[in-house]
Amino acid sequence: MTDKTIATHNGNFHADDVFSVAALKQLFPNYTLVRTRDLDLIAKADIVLDVGGIYDPDTDRFDHHQRGGAGERDNGIPYSSFGLIWKKYGLAICQNNQDIATAIDAGLVSTIDAIDCGHVEGVTTGISLSQTVSMFNPTWQEDGDFDAGFDEAVEFASRILTRFIASTSGGISAKAIVAKAIENAKDPRVIVLEQYTPWKKTVNALSQEALFIIYPSQTGQWRIQTVPVELGSFENKKSLPKAWAGLSDQALQEATGIADAMFCHNGLFIAGAHSFASIMAMADMALKA
Repeated sequence: MTDKTIATHNGNFHADDVFSVAALKQLFPNYTLVRTRDLDLIAKADIVLDVGGIYDPDTDRFDHHQRGGAGERDNGIPYSSFGLIWKKYGLAICQNNQDIATAIDAGLVSTIDAIDCGHVEGVTTGISLSQTVSMFNPTWQEDGDFDAGFDEAVEFASRILTRFIASTSGGISAKAIVAKAIENAKDPRVIVLEQYTPWKKTVNALSQEALFIIYPSQTGQWRIQTVPVELGSFENKKSLPKAWAGLSDQALQEATGIADAMFCHNGLFIAGAHSFASIMAMADMALKA
């Protein structure tokens, strides 16, 4: 049965119940939502989350407010309703890709769980996704409708979850592509990608020798980019030649002797040329500089 009745509590809502419904919406798009604390209505629902005092995944009961809670991860972060639902349904939501499901739990679900359960250790300070979701509640100065606010928050959370899954999937695919490029590199200092692929995490993790990354731009030209000394750093392992800094077109062509050189950033971390042969020639010059 794909049409499910989902029950959660009424009134003020938080990120865990909102994202729980958003997650279930991925699998049961024609669901009926009941927001209530009426135990009779709760008992009749197919799936119950964040209310009811029971955690039993076999009967689709996902509360965590009962005495003793509903367990915790190996890292000590307790499960909220979102984590419990992800534990059962996350793999299916991610098209049976365990790597993606695990990454989503680590990067999104567990943070929402931690905030909901008051487990603040390791949670980044500042405005959080959980606080953003809570802002869909009517304020004390508004005569708002909590149910309407909840529906708006679910739409927001659904979009976030969809993009989070897509981004995570892309990151995992990119890792395999970049790892293969590192393995196939003729010179381990110069990694060539056949198409632009997010590379920094993988190169940082897998290659100590890589200095430059070569890849095509979306408009068909080619780029050379420096590898930072560590992830998030603005310091290059090896910068492009100082004589190229800030030059473009004819000025760069005269400085390099390369007829189709296009530009070099003043920060010496990226440069471009029209052809692959030219960008590889620039890489060779940069290695020797």
